[in-house]
Amino acid sequence: MPLSPSAQRVQDALAARGLTATVLELEQSTHTSPQAAAAVGCEVGQIVKSIVFRAAHSDRVVLVLTSGANRVSERAVAELLGEPLTKADADFVRSRTGFVIGGVAPVGHLEPPITFVDEDLLQYTELWAAAGTPNALFRLTPEELVRLSEGRVARIKA
Repeated sequence: MPLSPSAQRVQDALAARGLTATVLELEQSTHTSPQAAAAVGCEVGQIVKSIVFRAAHSDRVVLVLTSGANRVSERAVAELLGEPLTKADADFVRSRTGFVIGGVAPVGHLEPPITFVDEDLLQYTELWAAAGTPNALFRLTPEELVRLSEGRVARIKA
């Protein structure tokens, strides 16, 4: 069965960056970390949560890729960024990334975000990240995540 347009965009972005990962679109929702972990049979910590913020002064997209087991310290991310963060509503997320909340992938964005990667993700040999829709994901290594996202690895856990 062909992928949905958003999932195909992620598949194309992965291929363009030389990653052979396969995007899977599942029957069940992978919108939350526990749902995603149950769907692929891994620990919640191996799920890459994509959280989008808005940079308060520059209006840039800030993408935080964190372990599904963690909460993000907005203060830590703001300090790394050098400016305050504001919440990104669904319209901001969709218009600036091209994805819906719950399906934001680490690649394939409409505009390149400023990206931070939770250092806790580096402890795993295998991760699962969203792939454009709330029921699509793909498997990768922490090293591939950092390279694909061009993210800065940091301590961002609350």
